[in-house]
Amino acid sequence: MTAVSNNPFQHLTGTLVLAGAGKMGGAMLTGWLAGGLDPARVVVIEPMPSAEITALAANGIRLNPSDAAPAEVVVVAVKPQMFRAAGPALKPWVSESTLVLSIMAGTPIMALQEVVGGAVARAMPNTPAAIGRGITVAVPAGNVSAAQRALTDALLLATGAVEWVDDEALMDAVTAVSGSGPAYVFLLAEELARAGVAAGLPEALATRLARDTVSGAGELLHRSELSSATLRQNVTSPGGTTAAALAVLMGADGFQPLLERAVAAATARSKELAK
Repeated sequence: MTAVSNNPFQHLTGTLVLAGAGKMGGAMLTGWLAGGLDPARVVVIEPMPSAEITALAANGIRLNPSDAAPAEVVVVAVKPQMFRAAGPALKPWVSESTLVLSIMAGTPIMALQEVVGGAVARAMPNTPAAIGRGITVAVPAGNVSAAQRALTDALLLATGAVEWVDDEALMDAVTAVSGSGPAYVFLLAEELARAGVAAGLPEALATRLARDTVSGAGELLHRSELSSATLRQNVTSPGGTTAAALAVLMGADGFQPLLERAVAAATARSKELAK
């Protein structure tokens, strides 16, 4: 009987180029290597590599090589504001058959096709990818093959869950909800701790209570099959302390209109970046 490989990258036979190894690019690279990607197939282009990325060069990845040849995959993880300047340097790595996977916010498929070419898939991950709990939404160009889509899936699944959409116009709202969303949650923990201090708690205790409450509630939401609304209702006794707090948070100037404005602002900024 032939053994079945559990390596999701077993069909990657060429080179994978990662352009930009900052927080998100570095997190994805860590996930790929942990998932079985052969370091010898990896090229990293990063003008200011961190100590962690530099250390990976000793394990077989090629860091900022002087030579270039068309790769099987080029992952573009540079800052979107830098793409127009940095993009042309990636062109020698791209052929018509190269999968170009972009994780840049606000950078449309058409711009990637113009600057680097290839078969483009655009994706928006988020920072929990660093611990394998990210959520990524991807949209393919028309010339992305079934095999390239499967490879994109493998690359993105290494850092968490993946959803696909067919309408690229949705990516601005995706960026606003899940791409920027972790910062909203961190702000919740920050302000919950501050409110605890205002209510009389020692700062260290308020911070611990806020952090563990937010992370614990998030894990409960992750594990439960119940909706977030049902989970909220389950901890809200009529006339109790939670109900008193929710009357404020769910009021006319509470969470709902505030988050709608926040997501709308982030969506608008994503559209501006595309210009």
